[in-house]
Amino acid sequence: MAAGGLPLVNKTHSIDAVLCGLEFQKFMRLKKREREIDHQPYWELRLGIHTGSVVAGVVGTEKFAYDIWGDSVNTASRMESSGIPGEVNISSETYEKIKDFFLCEHRGKIKAKNKGEIDMYLVKKIKEGLHDPQDELKPNQTFLGLYTQVQKGEFSP
Repeated sequence: MAAGGLPLVNKTHSIDAVLCGLEFQKFMRLKKREREIDHQPYWELRLGIHTGSVVAGVVGTEKFAYDIWGDSVNTASRMESSGIPGEVNISSETYEKIKDFFLCEHRGKIKAKNKGEIDMYLVKKIKEGLHDPQDELKPNQTFLGLYTQVQKGEFSP
């Protein structure tokens, strides 16, 4: 599990996490193709992202560790476990933060362990007009301009 926007608030952490997730899945598809060609076994990755508040701090007396707790941590875990291999699965909270940047497919309400039904989306690619013409997962200058506006608080998705 990874967390963004910690310990300092970062207005783009949801966008950053989705970009990272798309890159992870792109890499995994490449490795899968390479291994299939060589008739080698491969594994796939489920990836889930949720946006929300957490409690964070250092724990331990002998061995220190930075850790996070809270309902958002549990929801993020459920987003991963309810995900689809090869896809980036996000919550409605994350969707609201990234919908101006990415094309998403609504999965509907999916039953998640100890959480009930959670509204989920699959991130497919960067939206038209915001990605490189040769690579649907690479931001273009328009994307980066909007991203900078979010960083500065001039644009709120």
